Amino acid sequence: MSDLLNRVTTLPRGFVWGGATAAYQVEGATKADGKGKTMWDDYLEEQGRFSPDPASDFYHLYPTDIKLAQDYGLNAVRVSIAWTRIFPQGYGEPNEKGVAYYHRLFKECIDHGVTPYVSLHHFDSPKNLFDAGDWLNRKNIDHFVDYARFCFTEFTEVKNWFTVNELISLALSQYVAGNFPPNHHFDISSAIQAEHNELLAHARVVNLYKSLNLDGRIGLIHVLQPIYPITNTKENQHAADLYDAFINRFLLDGTFLGEYSDETMALINEILSKNDAHLDIQRDDMEILKAASTRNDYFGLNYYQSQFIQAYDGPSGNEFNGTGEKGTTSFSFHGVGQLVPKAGVPTTDWDWNIYPEGLYDILKRVAREYPNSHTIYITENGLGLKEEYNGEDIIQDDKRIDYIDQHVDAVLRARSEGVDVQGYFVWSLQDQFSWANGYNKRYGLFYVDFDTQKRHVKKSAQWFKALADTM
Repeated sequence: MSDLLNRVTTLPRGFVWGGATAAYQVEGATKADGKGKTMWDDYLEEQGRFSPDPASDFYHLYPTDIKLAQDYGLNAVRVSIAWTRIFPQGYGEPNEKGVAYYHRLFKECIDHGVTPYVSLHHFDSPKNLFDAGDWLNRKNIDHFVDYARFCFTEFTEVKNWFTVNELISLALSQYVAGNFPPNHHFDISSAIQAEHNELLAHARVVNLYKSLNLDGRIGLIHVLQPIYPITNTKENQHAADLYDAFINRFLLDGTFLGEYSDETMALINEILSKNDAHLDIQRDDMEILKAASTRNDYFGLNYYQSQFIQAYDGPSGNEFNGTGEKGTTSFSFHGVGQLVPKAGVPTTDWDWNIYPEGLYDILKRVAREYPNSHTIYITENGLGLKEEYNGEDIIQDDKRIDYIDQHVDAVLRARSEGVDVQGYFVWSLQDQFSWANGYNKRYGLFYVDFDTQKRHVKKSAQWFKALADTM
C-alpha cells in the first residue's frame, strides 16, 4: 500500500487513530426496546423527507462495524449514548434494555482493541425536554446532570467521556440558521442563551465527574471555524472579530477560562445590541464555569471548514444547502458580517470551504490562548461526497484521501511545533444519516448500502490502514 502514502508517511507512536459516529445518525431502531422519542423523530416524520430508520442499523450491526474498524487499523471509535435509550422521557427509571445494549457495544469495542470515546449528548435531546425548552430551560440541565451521573456510575468500562458535542452547532442550527428544530431564524437571544446554558451543563457535569473520583477522563467537543476577513480592512477585520466571538471565543472562554473576557463580552454585547437581543447570566453561573475550567482532561476539536467574511449592515438572512447543489448557500448576519467565497479556496458540493491551513491556525490559537485545553484530539474531520456503489471491489474516493491527507498534515505540523494534539477521528467510520442532509452526503470510510445494509470498503479505508501500520 505504499502508493497510498503520497505525502503524510508516518503517524506518531501511540497516536489515537479513530473513526467517529453518533447514536442518532447510525443506530436506527428508533422505536426498539423501549427507546423514547428525541427532538428529531416527529419533526422528520412531519417533514417527510428523510427517515432515521434504519440509518446504518448500528444498533444491530455494531459488531460488523467494530470489526471493520479493527481490520483497517483504527484503535479508537467515537460513539454517543442515545439519552432516550437510557431514560425514554429524559428522566425517571432507566430502561434496562438500553443499558444492556451499551454494555454490549462497549465490550465489543474493548474486545477488539478499539477504545470507545463516548459522548453523552450529540444533537438528540429527549422530545419532552425539547418541548419544555431544550437547553433554554435550566431544569433540563438538572436532568442532564442526573443522566450523566447514571452513565458514569453504570458504564465504568468507559474511560474517555465527552459531555456535549458541538454546542454552537445546536445553538446556530436551532435558533439562527433554522435548519434544526425548532427552526428559528436569527433568534439571537435564544442562540446566545443556549450557548451559555450548554456551557453551564458541561461545567456541572465535569464538576460532578471529578467529585466521583472515577478512573477516567472527561472533556467536551467544540466545532471551531476560523474566521478570516475577506480583505484586510478595518471594517472586515471587525466583522471577523464579531463573528468569531459569537461562534468560537464565547464558548472557548467559558470552557477554558471560566469567564467571558472583557474583549469577548464587548463584541458579544455589540452583537446583542444590534439585534435587540439579551443574555441572562444568573447568580453562581460563573463560579460553576470557573470551577470546571481547569478540570477538563482533554479537548475534542471538530474541524471542517474556515469562513471568510466582509462587513455587513443589511438585514439578516440565510439559505441552507441541504441537497449538495453547489453554490446555493448564503449567510448574512445583521451588524456582524456576510460570509463570502474566497478566490482560490475550493468548496465541497455543500459549499464548505476546503482550507486545511485553518486547522493548523486554530490548533495553534487554542494551544496559545487556552492552555487549560490540555491535550487536544481532532474528534471530527472529513469530506462529504455524493457516492454510488457500482459493484467494484474497492470504491475509489481519492478526493476524500486527499482532503484527509492535507488535514492530517496540518495536525502533525502543529504537533511538531508543540501543540499537544494526540489523536484524529475521521468523520465518519461508516456512511450515516446526515441530519438535514439526509442520506446523499456520505462521509464514511465504509460505504453503506442503506437498502441492504451491506458494507463496502472504500480506498480511504485502505489508506487509513496504511497509515496505521506506520505507528
